[in-house]
Order: sequence, then C-alpha cells, then structure tokens
Amino acid sequence: MLTVIAKRLAAMALTMLVVSLLIFLLLEISPGSVATKVLGPYSTEEQRRLWLEQNGYFEPLWVRYGTWLWNFVTGDFGQSTRFKVPVADVLWPRLWNTAVLGFWTFAILIPLSLTLGVLAGMREGSKLDRGISIVSVVTTSIPEFASAVFFSAIFVFGLKWLPGTSGMASGFDWRQLVLPVLVLVVYDYGYVARMTRASMAEVMTTPYIRTAVLKGLPQRRVIFGHALLNALIAPFTVIMLQINWLLSGVIVVEVFFAYKGFGALLLEASLNQDIFLIEACAMVAVFVAVSTQVIADIGYAYLNPRIRFG
Repeated sequence: MLTVIAKRLAAMALTMLVVSLLIFLLLEISPGSVATKVLGPYSTEEQRRLWLEQNGYFEPLWVRYGTWLWNFVTGDFGQSTRFKVPVADVLWPRLWNTAVLGFWTFAILIPLSLTLGVLAGMREGSKLDRGISIVSVVTTSIPEFASAVFFSAIFVFGLKWLPGTSGMASGFDWRQLVLPVLVLVVYDYGYVARMTRASMAEVMTTPYIRTAVLKGLPQRRVIFGHALLNALIAPFTVIMLQINWLLSGVIVVEVFFAYKGFGALLLEASLNQDIFLIEACAMVAVFVAVSTQVIADIGYAYLNPRIRFG
C-alpha cells in the first residue's frame, strides 16, 4: 500500500508540474500583455517597461518559470489587480467559504443518494426503483439556475422563510446556506443515486451473491457483508469527482445567491482579467482535482483489495 501511495503522489507531483508549465506558458509567455493587464490599458510604454524590469520579466524564460513556480510553492501568488491586495488574502477566505458550502452539501447528498440508490438497486424493477429513478432523472435534468429561481420563489417570496441572498455580510448565518445547499443537493443527488442504483443492481446479480442467498444467509448479512462494499466502488469514484465540480462548477449558484465562494471569485477574476488571481485559482483547482483522484485511487484498495495498481 505504501508503494502505491508513493507512486500516486509522484504522479500527482508530475501532473502539477506539467500543468504549472502550461499555465505559465499560456498566461506569462507575453510580458507585454501581463504588464498591460496589471497596469491597465492607459499605462505608457515606459511604465510597462519599468514594471517588467522590476519584476524580472527580462530574465530568460526558464529563470522566470522557476521564480514563478517557487513563488507559488511558497504561497506568494502576486498582487490582485481587481482587489488591490495580495491574491492569497482573497483566495483563501473564498476557498474556505466554498469548503463550508461543499461540506454541508456532501453531508446531505452522500447519505441521501447512497441510501436511495442502494434501495433501488436491491429492488430492481419495483415501484420503489421506478419512483427513485424518475425523481433522479427529473432533478438532474433541471439546471441549477432554474431550481434556484424555483426554490427562491417558494421559500423567499412565497413563504418568506429564508433570505434570498447568502452574502454573510453580518457574519455566518446558517439560514443563508439553506438555499445554496438545497439547489446543489437536488441537482447532484440524482446522478449519484443513479450510479449507486446501477452498481448495486449489477452486484446483486453476481454469482457470489446468489450463492450466499442460496446458502440461506440472512439478507442483512448478504447486503451489508458482501454486496454493499463492492457496489460502492463506482459511486465512490463519482463522489470524488463531485469535489472538483463543487470547487469551480458552482459559479451559477454562488453568483445567484451572492455567495462569496471560489467559483464566484474565478468568474470575477476572469471578467476583470486579473491575471495573477486567475493563475492562483487555476493552480488550486488543478491541485484539488489531482488530489481527489489520488484519494480515489487509494480508496479503491480499501473498498476492494483485489484491485491492483500498475
């Protein structure tokens, strides 16, 4: 197992190195463009030249990349042109806000979707299975912006139970998290539940499950002792992928509810051409994506020890 972890960590480091090089070449290859974005389109040629000289942009490309990469490793992401503060001062609070949103989304999504998916898979073709499948398909087919409007109309304007925005201007307020979490859970629940249902249904038809049933083992033991562990492998993969989606793919939800998270920050950085903030957001998003895949690979071995890694 330690060898497997070491290999995955080495692959993760290599992937991050390759991605960092691509990001650097895409955004930093033209020093004049960087200077224009930082100083603004109305800066003079002399001002841009001085800025480039002060920031080492006249150094050889490999020296610039090494310095740029070292700054990232040490947490120096540069100065945000949009917020006029160091990028780290903006990035980490926004990332934490999305982590809070993701935690509560997953705390509800995972038990709900796994439970309903397992129940549907155990009774394939039953009324319960069809009912869960229909609800899953319907909820997954409705985009986040549509469900956000729908739930806001009910709980904000109709019943007046919840606030319509989640800016947390007066500090943390759990009521402001309800609607963003509800929208994310409703949208993503169906996908995970359907994957769990398909995996569970497949496992229930395998020879070793049929043998266990024919031997007279109690159904609870057959389900929890034999079927469930193998059925969770596919949903586990899907759940780990949802972390990447939740990090940068919830822009619609965060913008709709004015929630100051990572997705909204990435959109704001792109709209304002805040190059250093874009670079930091891209590197963090890739780091999370690669990290979750490493965790998923290691998790396979615990869910099914027969899996061997190359």
